[in-house]
Amino acid sequence: MGRESKIICLGKNYSAHAKETGSSIPEAPILFGKFADCTVANGNPIIYPASAKRIDPEVELAVVIGKTGKNIPIKNAMEYVFGYTIANDITEREMEYSDMKKGQPWFRSKNFDTAMPIGPYIVTKDEIRNPHKLSIGLSVNGKVRQKGNTEDMIFKINYLIYYISQYLTLYPGDIISTGTVSGIAPVKKGDVIECYIEKIGTLKNRIK
Repeated sequence: MGRESKIICLGKNYSAHAKETGSSIPEAPILFGKFADCTVANGNPIIYPASAKRIDPEVELAVVIGKTGKNIPIKNAMEYVFGYTIANDITEREMEYSDMKKGQPWFRSKNFDTAMPIGPYIVTKDEIRNPHKLSIGLSVNGKVRQKGNTEDMIFKINYLIYYISQYLTLYPGDIISTGTVSGIAPVKKGDVIECYIEKIGTLKNRIK
């Protein structure tokens, strides 16, 4: 049986986003997973679940792992990066908040079909010398909703690779989605979402 790549996501990795959700700044990375079969390519539709009350897009810098590693030292962590792409962490927000209030995981609000658009390209790490100095933003129907810079990450990429690899072996093709900037808001059927990151491009999908 073949091994499917995994997607490891960061919750509240930008202080402004943590504040807008009513949360304190995390003292350690908040990790959760998304199934790889949640992914959808650039240009393909995002399916609005029939049971959903509110879905929010979240633009994120995604790190693509290039080689196998476990217990990776911080000083060597960037050697395990193959490149970078854009992820849109779609969330059923009301379900997320409801589950959190009950002390339950936010798993189901993050893992419905097409809940993780990724693309449009993987840019190799030699093309992006400093991934912590990139403009990042999201627009809906041409109107800017999110705007920020990756320099505001609370936990940087080298630390995330070190931290995650203490628990999980990282394999080529695994993705670490590094969290979103502030400005979350709902979308509706027919909306066009564009996620932009400097030096990578624009990920564009329509809600169906």
